Amino acid sequence: MLVYYGLYQLAALVVFWVFGGLDLAAGSALGIFIGTGLPILIGGVILVVFAWSIGWLRELFGRQAIRGRGWMWVAIAVVLLTNILRFAAIDYARAGAAVVLSWMLTGLLIGFAEEVLTRGFVVNLMRKAGHPEIAVALVSAALFAVLHGGNFLGGQNAPATLLQVGYTFFFGLLMYLAYRVTGLLIVAILLHASTDPSIFLQVTYPSGGPLAAVAGFGNVIVIITGIVLLIVLIASGGRDRAFARPALLKGDPALAGQS
Repeated sequence: MLVYYGLYQLAALVVFWVFGGLDLAAGSALGIFIGTGLPILIGGVILVVFAWSIGWLRELFGRQAIRGRGWMWVAIAVVLLTNILRFAAIDYARAGAAVVLSWMLTGLLIGFAEEVLTRGFVVNLMRKAGHPEIAVALVSAALFAVLHGGNFLGGQNAPATLLQVGYTFFFGLLMYLAYRVTGLLIVAILLHASTDPSIFLQVTYPSGGPLAAVAGFGNVIVIITGIVLLIVLIASGGRDRAFARPALLKGDPALAGQS
């Protein structure tokens, strides 16, 4: 993950060097895509090429080996609800079609790259190592949060960064549950892809009124839901495994195939 983060930062510097001379208005459609989307697009291509080079494309995007539980659908329902609320509380006339479309495209790139990295590679690596799913859930969510902690190095103040790290940890947990219960990485990618645009557009172009006030609590709702579902995951045991532990397989061939 550190290598990817370093390459992403390098891509951002290259993009700034190439396009830094352009007079792009802050928050413009082109500025959003070049400043935010293009470095992430480069990072996403790097992830796909790496996955292809080691033969993991089918593993990452195919149906997963471990099944979810019914209560995990709550994660999907809550993320969808908060996103719908935020999208309904945007002043689209003020934002303009170009900015909205730019954020939607950039959101798709963000969702793809970040989910492939943290729910794809991290989850797959931990499952192959035989770790229980509670560890898979916590580590993938924690690494996702740490990834956003890097915004502090980009000039974001400490309180805002800490709040973002807390939110992204629980959002990452909900994305793990969405991935787990559906068995498909594309579900987490699309949920994530609709989240970032809904947040940025609703914060920048709020429509006003009671709906906007409710939509403003979306991140709080995600955090509370994440806490509750984490407790449920721990209380339910959380010892499920996608594959048997390698140590057990080496010691007793009869255990192969058990999880």
